[in-house]
Amino acid sequence: MKDLVERKAAILKAISHPVRLSIVEELFRGERCACELASLFPVDRTTVSKHLALLRRLGIVEDRKDGLKIYYRLRMGCLVDLLRCLDGVLANDARCCDDSGEGREKR
Repeated sequence: MKDLVERKAAILKAISHPVRLSIVEELFRGERCACELASLFPVDRTTVSKHLALLRRLGIVEDRKDGLKIYYRLRMGCLVDLLRCLDGVLANDARCCDDSGEGREKR
């Protein structure tokens, strides 16, 4: 159980970095070439490659090679719901966080 909690924490820690979070959000829209992703950030390609490698290692994204290009896509689609929920909370959208407790334990 401790191992599972540590793995979950590693995933949440990984997406807590602004560049990695932005990469994940960009991949919500579909597969992107590493070169396209790198052009979105004011950091060098090597840094973006390191971020992508971490996301891949944790199973958040997956890649495929096509010639000299590497394409990335979101593997952990459930993050879409989590991040949409966060968007709702930040926008004070009461529908996002249902207080009915359905699907979770009452406190």
